[in-house]
Amino acid sequence: MDGFSDLAFFALVARLGTLAAAAQELGITPPAVSKRLAALERRLGVRLMNRTTRRISLTPEGELYLGEGARVLDELETLERTVAGSRASPKGVLRVSATLGFGRRRIAPLLSGFARAYPEVEVQLHLSDRPVNLVEQRFDLQIRVGELPDARLTARRLALNRRLLCAAPAYLAAAGVPASPRELQQHRCIFLREGDETFGTWHLHQGAKHETVKVRGALSSNDGESALAWALDGHGILMRSQWDAADLLREKRLAVVLADWSLPPADIYLVFQTRQHLSAKTRALVDYLFDAFEPQRRKGSAVLGPW
Repeated sequence: MDGFSDLAFFALVARLGTLAAAAQELGITPPAVSKRLAALERRLGVRLMNRTTRRISLTPEGELYLGEGARVLDELETLERTVAGSRASPKGVLRVSATLGFGRRRIAPLLSGFARAYPEVEVQLHLSDRPVNLVEQRFDLQIRVGELPDARLTARRLALNRRLLCAAPAYLAAAGVPASPRELQQHRCIFLREGDETFGTWHLHQGAKHETVKVRGALSSNDGESALAWALDGHGILMRSQWDAADLLREKRLAVVLADWSLPPADIYLVFQTRQHLSAKTRALVDYLFDAFEPQRRKGSAVLGPW
């Protein structure tokens, strides 16, 4: 096994956190992973990982090997892309991260078509309600909702979107329609636990006016579909993305609340590492998704828009 192959193997084991997970990813048995790791440590003459029955942890030597090794792998990948050129055929493993709801309902179906168009690309889709570190977790592409990440990354807006407050007409008929953000404190509200947002605190603005409201309610979830179901069942007011609620608004199963107030931005972005030469597989997916969402960008972001 050459050094670059060992580096890639070690980085995979460290990222996944268990020998069993690494074995599943590589398509081999856990004993085979353990044997290869032991062979690497013998070759280097140091212990790189502490193993337990459930988890692994890096030794100081392992931290050094992983940190410097990741840089070397990145440089090698960049060099190979430069040599191959942007006209290379898309192939290889493509790791994609997306949020639970949008990823499941909008991105996964598009990846089905992408897989047919590019049969030499193996797509691995990771869905989570928690933020991911694109660089450390070695994702090729992230579909992100809301504010942009740090300047080390490149972002292209995939789709226009906005957040809305909405509730079932039956709930509003019984509880009344709030006329100002402060009146939300008198209502039952449904919370989504997403990312690092402050739980139960909603930020609204109207021109130069800004309101921060601490709202209350008995129901919360990290799953948007569950929260929508509760809103439809009349349990209170929900903050949700336009793409997720627009069909229900068109059907009048939900109604917009405080429509003249704006909430934090929720445009949808494609995010990838800033590099001189984007890999052919990543470039192919970026272009594919961009083309798929072009009709939505042309029509704009009306509340009852094209979603």
